[in-house]
Amino acid sequence: MKLKFLLLPFLALLAVACSDYESFSDNPSYRLTFSQDTIAFDTLVSTIPSSTKTLYAFNNNGNGMRISSIQLEGGAESLFRVNVDGRYLADGIWSDFEVLKHDSLIIRIEMTPPEVGSTEPLYFEDKLHFILENGAKQTVVLSGGSIDAYIKKGLIIESDETLLTDKAYVIYDSLVVKKGATLTLTEGTRLMFHDKAALHVYGKLLVQGTLEKPVILRGDRMDHMFDYLLYDNTPSRWEGVIIHKDSYGNEFYQCDLHSSLFGIIVEDTEELNPDESKPSVTLDCCILHNIGGDGLQLNNCVSKVINTQISNTLGHTVNINGGSHTFIYSTLAQFYPFTANRGDALHLASSEDGGDYGLLRKAHFVNCVITGYGPDVIMGENIPDDGSCNYLFYHSFLNTPAVDDVEHFLGNIFDQDKKKNEDEKLVRQDNFLVFDTENFIYDFTPKAESQIRSLADPSYEGVPAFDRLGVSRLADEGPDAGCYECVPQPDEEDEE
Repeated sequence: MKLKFLLLPFLALLAVACSDYESFSDNPSYRLTFSQDTIAFDTLVSTIPSSTKTLYAFNNNGNGMRISSIQLEGGAESLFRVNVDGRYLADGIWSDFEVLKHDSLIIRIEMTPPEVGSTEPLYFEDKLHFILENGAKQTVVLSGGSIDAYIKKGLIIESDETLLTDKAYVIYDSLVVKKGATLTLTEGTRLMFHDKAALHVYGKLLVQGTLEKPVILRGDRMDHMFDYLLYDNTPSRWEGVIIHKDSYGNEFYQCDLHSSLFGIIVEDTEELNPDESKPSVTLDCCILHNIGGDGLQLNNCVSKVINTQISNTLGHTVNINGGSHTFIYSTLAQFYPFTANRGDALHLASSEDGGDYGLLRKAHFVNCVITGYGPDVIMGENIPDDGSCNYLFYHSFLNTPAVDDVEHFLGNIFDQDKKKNEDEKLVRQDNFLVFDTENFIYDFTPKAESQIRSLADPSYEGVPAFDRLGVSRLADEGPDAGCYECVPQPDEEDEE
């Protein structure tokens, strides 16, 4: 009896609490609170569904609320699909929702962008209206964009072909250039590779971009990973480019390759001593950036790299295994931001006795910048000291301990481990114009006060008179090392 006496008031109190918690009000001042007032989708490839975005509608009022209807202004014709707490909005409208006090609705939103029918992107919006029982109306804006693209699955080039430039290409299951065929990518060509897709070259690849309209090789994710971070600014969105054994004469001019698992891999040739007149690959005025493996891997081949930026790689920025190679006015910048366990800016290896990849016969780095986070980002393995390897670092900015070897190191400046006092020159990343590690935005143009300035030797045979962006190297007291010539900013000009 005593226990029953104590239990009755408790049950009565619980009943009152439950009743209060589940009470509803049509108070005219009540409003929902939204996690966002706009749901903005990125510009996406037409006809390919988007990822799902989430909107929360909170009831922070003292009683429950009833929502008479939730409806898309575009109705059944809307480009957006909406699901509210597990209920799909059929024909763009649904009625009679209840939100208890201090509870919320979970709203999932997707879109399938329409075909545009032109070379320009299409932008569109709709509105999601919430009509409350108290007569109030609240609205969340939905927006997105669409571009057309050629969707290709398992594209194989079996004879000489030039791709169109009016729309981007989305590549699934890789793009293959068969032996004996030449694929030409002219100015403005955009190849967007799906996850795991790669570009395999058994024949020949000619990339012929321009400064105004470079050829773009990238992943197909055009949306954001986070509000501040595009998928396109993250690595490993697609595989990369593989130039297979005995593919010669591949040329990349004004090509922007980024966000891949690896950049360009050149497989070894059949000959252990490749012919220098028969290069496997030439890179001129290119960018290979933000890569989840090696940026440029050269295996027992012949290569020439001019006015090119290779940067921010989880693996080695440039990985050379045997062969003959010349780098002129190039920037090798190893500032991969996602982990400290990154590769070297430059890794050189020569196989003993011409083994796995053959002997390293030549490695010339002229007027280059080779730097990165570590105290020494230039490494060599089995480099012969009998003169069989013709290696040279000439008038370059090098992040490696100073070397007293005038035969192989001439006219260089060695990056310092740290400043000893405020009067000393800049070191490592401080040399460059933009270094935004929060948004992963970089500009490797040297600052006006950098030691990279006027370091290059313009008299070396075959050096270009303009940098990667078309800036003259002869307009000031001397050309800068690396692929970018400093252009003084207005405040810097005033100081001078």
